[in-house]
Amino acid sequence: MTSQKHLFDLPADIHYLNGAYMSPLLKSVYKEGIKGIQRKLNPSSIYAEDFFNQAEAVKQEFGKLINAPSQQIAIIPSASYGLKSAVSNIPTDTGDHAIVVGQDFPSDHYTMREWCRRNKKELKVIDPPTLTTGRAAAWNEKIINAITTETSAIILSTIHWADGTKFDLKKIGEKCKASNTYFIADGTQSVGALPMDVGTLQIDALVCAAYKWLMGPYSMGLAYYSETYNNGTPIEDSWMTRSNAQDFTGLTRYVDDYSPGAGRYNMGEFSNFIHLPMVERGLQQLQKWGIDAIQNYCSKLIQPLLEYLDDHGYWFEQDEYRANHLFGFLLPAKASKEFFLQELKKRKVFVSVRGDVIRVSPHVYNDKKDIQALIGTLEKNKI
Repeated sequence: MTSQKHLFDLPADIHYLNGAYMSPLLKSVYKEGIKGIQRKLNPSSIYAEDFFNQAEAVKQEFGKLINAPSQQIAIIPSASYGLKSAVSNIPTDTGDHAIVVGQDFPSDHYTMREWCRRNKKELKVIDPPTLTTGRAAAWNEKIINAITTETSAIILSTIHWADGTKFDLKKIGEKCKASNTYFIADGTQSVGALPMDVGTLQIDALVCAAYKWLMGPYSMGLAYYSETYNNGTPIEDSWMTRSNAQDFTGLTRYVDDYSPGAGRYNMGEFSNFIHLPMVERGLQQLQKWGIDAIQNYCSKLIQPLLEYLDDHGYWFEQDEYRANHLFGFLLPAKASKEFFLQELKKRKVFVSVRGDVIRVSPHVYNDKKDIQALIGTLEKNKI
């Protein structure tokens, strides 16, 4: 793959290495949004089946990304909404604690913490070890060892949202299955850029916001719920999630049952006529590129940066446990973060700062010039 910058509309003078913050819209996704807005000018063109057909198409596209049937996928407004649905249906009569990882994304932590508070369970936080070598391997081992038959559930991001540390999802899934622990994953920072197979990994619920690596708009997301959730209780009572929703002539024949599979977890008004076509177009483009191709492109792109960081004493995670589309590094102890941030702004280089970590998150719209611009900024900050 070569740079796909031509498919976006980023200004030529900026270096946007910040996809983990928010992806730029593809030109094609933008056009779908405009078409959706124009469609609302004349609602007579919106038919009853349009409330459901586009949603099904989106679910099918997302299902291809994670190897899941569309019936087990729900459309959600945010990752936190999807997490709430997943956690609200964890049985409360088993286990005495739940697990989160240290310094995880706040929504993951808050959702599990609140469930523990309400159900009088202990919340165990598995912090990263204070190591510079072997850190990720030791952290994964701590997480896996913490899962026991007394663990009700674990929530964690599929990769660490700040520094890109890869978690061993396969071994975590195996341990969860063996101990009857619910495995809930936040895929917002990896799905669409890293391969994902929910069946192989034995994930019970996977939630993803769409505005990052799924190349979609803000306030839209997708979630997978395994068959374990098929008889659960949704967090809202929308008419659209009921089994008779597609029969507009019979909506007041009130029913108790829901749409099959994970249909009950769809948000109200899920057939957003502006956002859904944008989400579908973004997912189609990901399929066209190929997830492996995206990861391989990012891997080659960042090699000069990794070599520079290694040569000049910056910490970053070792290859085996580091994503290529999102990773963090630490400035040397004597370096000035304030000066570095000023230089980034001056040179129009966009990355994120999360705690002490400088987070870099490239994509296929980036090229060698973007990486060299960041290296040049680091060079100005060299001790």
